Amino acid sequence: MFEQQPVVRTTGGIVRGFVDRTAAVFRGIPYARPPVGALRFAAPAPPERWEGVRATCEFGPRVPQSGPLPADPSPQGTDWLTLNVCTPDPGRAGLPVLVWIHGGGYISGNSGDPLYDPVALARAGLVVVSVNYRVGAEGFAHLDGAPANRAFLDQIAALRWVRRNIARFGGDPDRVTVAGQSAGAGSVAALLTMDTARGLFRRAIAHSVPGNLCTPALAAEVSVELARLLGTGSTAAALAETDPWHLAAAVTDLGAALPQHLPRWGRLAASGIATVPVVDGDVLSAPPWSALASRRAEGVDLLVGHTRDEFRLFSVLSGRHGTFTGEEASHHLELFAPPSGPAGYRAAHPEATPSDLLEAVSSDALFRIPSLHLAEANTTAGGTLYLFELALPAPAMNGALGACHGLDLPLAFGTLSSPMGEQFLGTPPAPEVVQASRELQEAWVRFTTTGDPGWPAFTPRHQLTRVLDVHSTTTRYPEQSSRDIWAGHPLTAYDIL
Repeated sequence: MFEQQPVVRTTGGIVRGFVDRTAAVFRGIPYARPPVGALRFAAPAPPERWEGVRATCEFGPRVPQSGPLPADPSPQGTDWLTLNVCTPDPGRAGLPVLVWIHGGGYISGNSGDPLYDPVALARAGLVVVSVNYRVGAEGFAHLDGAPANRAFLDQIAALRWVRRNIARFGGDPDRVTVAGQSAGAGSVAALLTMDTARGLFRRAIAHSVPGNLCTPALAAEVSVELARLLGTGSTAAALAETDPWHLAAAVTDLGAALPQHLPRWGRLAASGIATVPVVDGDVLSAPPWSALASRRAEGVDLLVGHTRDEFRLFSVLSGRHGTFTGEEASHHLELFAPPSGPAGYRAAHPEATPSDLLEAVSSDALFRIPSLHLAEANTTAGGTLYLFELALPAPAMNGALGACHGLDLPLAFGTLSSPMGEQFLGTPPAPEVVQASRELQEAWVRFTTTGDPGWPAFTPRHQLTRVLDVHSTTTRYPEQSSRDIWAGHPLTAYDIL
């Protein structure tokens, strides 16, 4: 057994962690310099070395947060680019490594959320690394004088740190799996196609891959509008004079005002989030599913999943579930469905209410189809694919949430008693919830360790998919009507109308 205050020598200096239940934990380790001052809106710079022993018992400061429900709107410091390591034993060697990239709509989130408590996964034999990266305008605003998609560059810097240091925590640098959900899954999808990320991970897990990417032209208009709200210019130099938290607040304000931009910004405005990844031709050369399908990138061992009722979370939280009008449903179908899609959705769901239709096309366009297209493109690129759908409904709110977006997170991490776990799953969780959590967590551990989550691989011919439910089954991909509607219609980046 390791010491109660385990010490590890990294390339930046010595860190001292602590013991949390059965694991050694190190928090707030810098993998890059704080991106402020001269480094604001720049690619991440290598961290400075330190002398002596650095206590790593607290999470690093949260990156400036945006959105209607930010994790914490108050500044905590500027050393944002940090990561955390949780290991079964820093004295071991060759343990599989899971690098977790949090979600949050590309505008919020942090690695210290109790939902992502890694101890259960470490107890199962994984070294778990969780990463903070720039979100919102700091990470994604498209600015003259700054590299695009700085958040992805942060993640690559973190993966390079893992490559150099994880063996000192008991991990195997050649057995790294990068994983994420929602915006984190979108990040994983991007990393799959980036030359600069090649060789930094062996496998990937992507839950609920989002489809919101935009063109440079649209992203530039978003930056101009942000600057207008702040009364400044839209270049990196001009916005660097703005306090980061004031800029984050402007992202929140722009999100609330997006409906007025619908006539010009279309799908971006309807998606509710303005600062998203940009297909800039450099950092992100093409939408990930297109890059993989055209073999501009090589496939890997990939575990992809989505929930059955992805959009239900947002309709319930907004108070609109069951109240959308026929006009609103038709508008969403015209915006998000492929050219033949509106008629296809109505034919596939003849008894659907307007709310049912709106939720179906929104679930597909925002999460289910991007997940499926990434999965299928990975097989085209020569990778091995495992697919699942979570169909187990959340017990909360008398079942109104269904199998909604984010429900998979407490199941996969085993954090059923976290605030979000209890909110979605109740307390104590029902036996079927515990069983689904056990199965998904074991799938993660098996996949990270061996490349096989425990069910047959997906192929275009058989489309075998694990459906996690009260009684889980392996069957043909369950959302066939949606797959048929979108067949031959690749997802494209959002653009100006």
